[in-house]
Amino acid sequence: MATPTFKKLMYRLGGAGLDVWRRRLGLGEEQTAIDLCHRLVGLRGEASAIVIADEIISRFNAMNDDQALQFFEQLVDHFQPDSESLKIAAEFYLAEPGPEAASALADAALAPRQSVFRLLSTSPAGVPALVKLRERLLAFLAKNPQLQPLDSDLMHLFLSWFNRGFLELRRIDWQTPAHILEKLIAYEAVHEIRGWDDLRRRLAEDRRCFAFFHPALQDEPLVFVQVALTQDTATVIGDIIDEAMSDELIPPKTAIFYSISNCQSGLRGVSFGNFLIKQVLLELKQEFPSIENSLTLSPVPNFRRWVQSVLADPDLIETYGLSENRVARLTALDQEIKNNNEAADLLEECRPALLRLCAAFLLFERRADLPKDAVARFHLSNGASLDQVNWAGDLSARRLKQSFGILVNYLYEADKLEQNHEQLVNDGEIAASSIVKKLANGKHTRRAA
Repeated sequence: MATPTFKKLMYRLGGAGLDVWRRRLGLGEEQTAIDLCHRLVGLRGEASAIVIADEIISRFNAMNDDQALQFFEQLVDHFQPDSESLKIAAEFYLAEPGPEAASALADAALAPRQSVFRLLSTSPAGVPALVKLRERLLAFLAKNPQLQPLDSDLMHLFLSWFNRGFLELRRIDWQTPAHILEKLIAYEAVHEIRGWDDLRRRLAEDRRCFAFFHPALQDEPLVFVQVALTQDTATVIGDIIDEAMSDELIPPKTAIFYSISNCQSGLRGVSFGNFLIKQVLLELKQEFPSIENSLTLSPVPNFRRWVQSVLADPDLIETYGLSENRVARLTALDQEIKNNNEAADLLEECRPALLRLCAAFLLFERRADLPKDAVARFHLSNGASLDQVNWAGDLSARRLKQSFGILVNYLYEADKLEQNHEQLVNDGEIAASSIVKKLANGKHTRRAA
């Protein structure tokens, strides 16, 4: 890594300074991006490494998808661990297992690609360029599993570079610079922000918004959370996002976390939300000692898809005690929603079955011993408890297609978070209110997906 002072010097030189260095290093078009990567790892000079790293990133950014895929494949093939060195280190460890042999084996197994990425991070484009590089890589992974080692290398570095110690919590309000506010509008992933007036409402005195930032990404938020300060538990999203702005803030009794949005696709898999919620809980409690309860108002994005799987499986139909008439009604409702048709009467008729199924889905359906639903997995793994299942919480087309409009409250109790987390990860036990447990009605199956 170049020293901060040297990097500042390069930034002051700007494009003209880099061009001088490019000519001095003879960076011609006959050298491909992968050629430059080989040259990069063999350099010792800071200035040369920064300029070549910048050249590689510039060329990558200009690549079309076919060229980017080829570049990724070359990174995997050209920068593998040396097989002979790895074999010798493995034999050494098997013969004399111990700290020295283990360290030698770890060093031999380290792919040289990580050195490439570390050196690329010294470019003026730096870490943000690598985040964007991984964003493009992720688009190829499903159809090109041979690129998985490349993703593992980037994740290894990102987990180190973006650990909690480097994150800065900032409150976002109406005085925040406009270029950051614009990013909130663009990145909001749960409830669309419908322009500046909507954003102003979400940043009013009875609302709070916090985000994590990282020094390497400057004014790019990594993740942000929106909170409504209320008197009572909210069960319908319209009561939060459509409510008129208050003239004054009454000391709140409840904090409702109603939206958490990750902002950087290239950092998928690097967990920020769990740290964010817990730190915001502390911030809010310090600012508002009157707060007695902290809950989310959350979607259930995987519920409707799961109901479809139940309706297609006679064994599950029996497990969940669905009558033939109930199956027919649920199937008809699912089809109406799929076709974007009005189905208010049918939806209400299916209400008891859907509420019971949703409670059972959240309590009992698992993937690798954790809740199958992604949002439930996140909050319950954080130590929250499943507090309430809310009918008609969000009747937008998106939520109808995800969960028949059902939303869920997860309760965050500071003195129970660790206990709830331990019970889930060690014993598979989900903390839930008696209301939710009763709603599930004991009809369940414990299946691993």
